[in-house]
Amino acid sequence: MAGSTKRMSAEEKRQTILKIYHQSKEVFTEKEIVALASKAGVNANTIADINQSLIDDSLVDKEKIGGSNYFWSFPSKKDRLAQLQHEQILRSITALESQLKEAEAKLADAKRGREDDESGERAKKMARKEELSKAKLAAEEELSKLKQNDPQAIADLEQELKLVTEAANRWTDNIFSCKDYLVKKRGMAKKEALKILGITDAFDCELLFVDCWVCIVNLS
Repeated sequence: MAGSTKRMSAEEKRQTILKIYHQSKEVFTEKEIVALASKAGVNANTIADINQSLIDDSLVDKEKIGGSNYFWSFPSKKDRLAQLQHEQILRSITALESQLKEAEAKLADAKRGREDDESGERAKKMARKEELSKAKLAAEEELSKLKQNDPQAIADLEQELKLVTEAANRWTDNIFSCKDYLVKKRGMAKKEALKILGITDAFDCELLFVDCWVCIVNLS
């Protein structure tokens, strides 16, 4: 029978052609391998490409002698390739294990000092820090209140009040002098003089109230 009509996948075609090489253990021309593969059920139009893919993967050897190309593949070659692939995988595993150990070491360094997180200690410390911050703020507010009764603070306030009072008295004397000048020297009515100076008849009473308030502060 000329060949099977069953449709093959690319991998099935590769294995079929490889089997021809390994069972015969002979060297073939391109024409011969196409004929044998076609007889084994591989579509003739795809045999050249499949055979080339086996050459590209180093599963089939190719040598040009004269004007013809010759192909062969022995089971030992496949085994050797498998061994080389296995050795390459082992080297990759070793390299990955080394990278993994290095990564684990870096992770351990990054976690160092935070081990207490797992037991909640760090959260407790942060809560305690917040509590102390609030207590500090409350203490500062209390200190501010206490400073209002601090002897030195009161003394400074009394000194400042004294200086302000003296300055006010000087300006008051000046205002009365100006009022007397306008009334007595210029013949101006008292009401008009007060208007020009921006004061009223109650100005004397206001001054008396201020003097009394200063006395009370000094006595307290």
